[in-house]
Amino acid sequence: MKKITIVGAGRVGESTAQSLAIAEYSHEVVLMDVREDAAKGVALDIQESAILFGFDTKVYGDQDSKVMTGSDMVVITAGLPRKPGMSRSDVLEANLEVIRGVARDVMRYAPDAIVILVTNPVDIMTYAFRKITGWPRNRVFGLSGVLDAARMASFIAMESGFSIKDISPMVLGGHGDSMVPMTRFTTISGIPVENFLDQATINRIVDRTRNGGAEILALKKTSSANDSPAAAVASMIDAVCNNRKRVMPCVAVLEGEYGYSDLAIGVPVVLGAGGMERVIELKLNEGEARMFKESAEQVQKDIRLIK
Repeated sequence: MKKITIVGAGRVGESTAQSLAIAEYSHEVVLMDVREDAAKGVALDIQESAILFGFDTKVYGDQDSKVMTGSDMVVITAGLPRKPGMSRSDVLEANLEVIRGVARDVMRYAPDAIVILVTNPVDIMTYAFRKITGWPRNRVFGLSGVLDAARMASFIAMESGFSIKDISPMVLGGHGDSMVPMTRFTTISGIPVENFLDQATINRIVDRTRNGGAEILALKKTSSANDSPAAAVASMIDAVCNNRKRVMPCVAVLEGEYGYSDLAIGVPVVLGAGGMERVIELKLNEGEARMFKESAEQVQKDIRLIK
């Protein structure tokens, strides 16, 4: 790609820009932030690390939305961050206003871009951005499952002692307390995780995965997670830039899959040069279907607040 723009030069935006610059996924990585000179400062800091990390990516920033002109991809991290004790839904109203403004700018300056939503609550923001723009769903999708699955894999590695490289996790549903960690589809070197861990341990991992972001927020106190979300975004961009056709859990707008339409929620998809190229439908058992339904209903409840 020639140009990737990150809207929001906060901690997640900064970490994402650093990851993308080092990986050289595009010729230019641009940061845009409404705070005066904030994006310029973050970009300059990253650019000055180029010789040390060995990248030729040009990194720059600006306050003016015009800076995103001609972007092949736009990553939206801007918004009000959570504070300890807040849920993702608690920042819905404030961040919806942010997304409305960003959507107008993207439509004007980067009308052909693929867009990845990171702003919370990401299921709702993905739905809202797609609704505002009217763009096809393959070009608008969100981060959730990649990050949640990474957290789940980390906890499995901690509990099992096995290499995280051999762990293949799967997570469905909304990005929050109602997410559905899919232990039946989670394996260690292709072997179901139930062969290595007892049910009590698996239940503990599931609960910790659902509260992974809140756990980090409670520990850090002054900020939420930034390195792991940035790494998750970078892995999604890698799949698109290099047309890898990777199967990854992301927030996608459903069009009949899993029995739902007009809903954005975490499901496994194929990421490639066309963006979110296909939703993969898993055959859920009764318990999994019930949990997915409960998660979908929670997301639908929040969607009704913005209609």
